[in-house]
Amino acid sequence: MIQSMTGFGKVTAELPSKKVTVEIKALNSKQLDLSTRIPSIYKENEMEIRSLLLQTLERGKVEFNIFIEYIGKDTPTQINLVAVENYYNQIKEIANKLNIPVPSDWFQTLLRMPDTIKSETVEPDETEWETVLKAINDAIKQLCDFRIQEGAMLQKLFEQKISNIAHLLSDVEVYEKERVEKIKTRIMDNLEKVANQDYDKNRFEQEMIYYIEKLDINEEKNRLDNHLKYFLSTMESGHGQGKKLGFIAQEMGREINTLGSKSNHAEMQKIVVQMKDELEQIKEQVLNVL
Repeated sequence: MIQSMTGFGKVTAELPSKKVTVEIKALNSKQLDLSTRIPSIYKENEMEIRSLLLQTLERGKVEFNIFIEYIGKDTPTQINLVAVENYYNQIKEIANKLNIPVPSDWFQTLLRMPDTIKSETVEPDETEWETVLKAINDAIKQLCDFRIQEGAMLQKLFEQKISNIAHLLSDVEVYEKERVEKIKTRIMDNLEKVANQDYDKNRFEQEMIYYIEKLDINEEKNRLDNHLKYFLSTMESGHGQGKKLGFIAQEMGREINTLGSKSNHAEMQKIVVQMKDELEQIKEQVLNVL
């Protein structure tokens, strides 16, 4: 079964003083394009996180984020009261000395001054990191489950489109016989016109054989039929087949284009246009396959 590259996972871990939310989004990409946003408290574990994502997600444009919501009184960010008080006294003194008004919004002014906000990064203990790591693994699993569900939908779509092309290919046979008869009639009519003229019969036969071979589409039909079957069997061979399915779709397109150029028949050309429409829908969606 195939998998989609698109996926989403979100898990929140409850800790005594905070909530840690892990969120992963994935879209289609030719290779693994990974971007992470990790709080400083877990920066030391970034390589472990990236290694885990690289091993499990394989391909796609992946955004990984960790958000922290502090729920207790103690937070790593504190207002430096001593610094605020010193700035307050200095600003008042300068305002009195220079005879200028003091700020109308003291807090906004003071909290913009250097070192009035201090952050203390507390390294997580082993228990906390195990909890966060479990949340990361659970979010990855959610994303992978999402990919499997999306892949199942894509597979149904591909099976339908492949079936439609196969049905259209069988319709070609009816018009192919009709086309051959029309070509024969046209040749016979032209022969009657030149019946009394002298011409090189050997050269004429060679030209006829070349013309008939040029219009023969049996090889294209057989190759297209094989590509259709190969596409279906490749889907069943497991995930990670997106690039291969894309190559097969390209080969299908070549055979369909050749059918169109050789058809020399209005109804056959209409069928070829319908085939191309079905194939374009496959090509659009195959970009999302892992």
